[in-house]
Amino acid sequence: MTLPTTTRQYLYPQAKPDSFEALVVQEAAVSPPKANEVLVKTRAVSLQTIIAFIQFRDLMIAGGRYRGTFPPNLVPCSDMAGEVIAVGDDVTEWKVGDRVCASFLQDKMHNDSPTEQALGGAVHGVLTEYRTFPAQAIVAIPDHLSYEEASTLPCAALTAYNALLSGYAPLKAGDTVLVQGTGGTSIFALQFAVASGATVIATSSSDEKLKIATKLGAKHVINYKTTPNWGAEVLKLTNGVGVDHILEVGGNTTLSQSIAAVRQGGSITIIGLLGGVGDLPPPDIIVPCISKQIIIRGVFVGSVVQFKNMNKLISANIQATRPVIDKVFGFDEAKAAYAHLKSQAHVGKVVIKI
Repeated sequence: MTLPTTTRQYLYPQAKPDSFEALVVQEAAVSPPKANEVLVKTRAVSLQTIIAFIQFRDLMIAGGRYRGTFPPNLVPCSDMAGEVIAVGDDVTEWKVGDRVCASFLQDKMHNDSPTEQALGGAVHGVLTEYRTFPAQAIVAIPDHLSYEEASTLPCAALTAYNALLSGYAPLKAGDTVLVQGTGGTSIFALQFAVASGATVIATSSSDEKLKIATKLGAKHVINYKTTPNWGAEVLKLTNGVGVDHILEVGGNTTLSQSIAAVRQGGSITIIGLLGGVGDLPPPDIIVPCISKQIIIRGVFVGSVVQFKNMNKLISANIQATRPVIDKVFGFDEAKAAYAHLKSQAHVGKVVIKI
């Protein structure tokens, strides 16, 4: 096939944008892949909901509130799925027609690899029709997933997988897991926990969203608006024992409740700060952390190796782990997709089809 020489892509023309409304579409040149690269036609991009300490990363970048240094005319977004249309001379593991996702951290092959090349931030992102990637930084899509579904995997799914199934005390059948909210990462954590044979407790401020969590397999649900002391409610639901694992997305505003809800020797994995920076948690959390011997771990997405392992779990549990997509927008509707994400009306992921 004749390779494209140009691509349409979204970018921020100013060094520090103040809104996603600043996004513009421009054409850029596309070069053939280098010896160790693949050229990919982007089929779908999902907007990032929460990653590490960041609340709605794509919105923070759009609003100029994201830390770090960006390249000029930043192309946003980090989560994509697409089709390989050309491979470099030294590439043997990929062929034209392969369906792939790009790893969010292009330089993180293993758990202890560096994490400097984050798509849509430190390096240009994926909201573009065509893009080259290092051959070792892409992962095959599970056969049963559409491009739209697969585009949700690189950050939300991998963060949830890393949080629950890696680290010091991986999730096992029979454990109890608490997930906070119904964003992309929390929904994936719920699904992975159910697929692994765990019991799930889900929290949200919306009864309607909690109904969706129940349909996905949550055994217990708690509205934290009507039950602000939800840590005590979790203890009641677990006969005073507490849960084995908590996926902590609220940060400072919810950590005290998580510490109350976790069992002796349980794990709290911190992946977000949706409650805002604010004050640090009160000092009286130190004593229960010590007395309960709690494992507190921070997670920043994951590696290519973990991505491949996660896809094995997804392929082995097709129905339980199918990605939840709230709404799909067209390429020319990207700003509307950002607005929908900002509304926080979504359950699961917001996707842009290209």
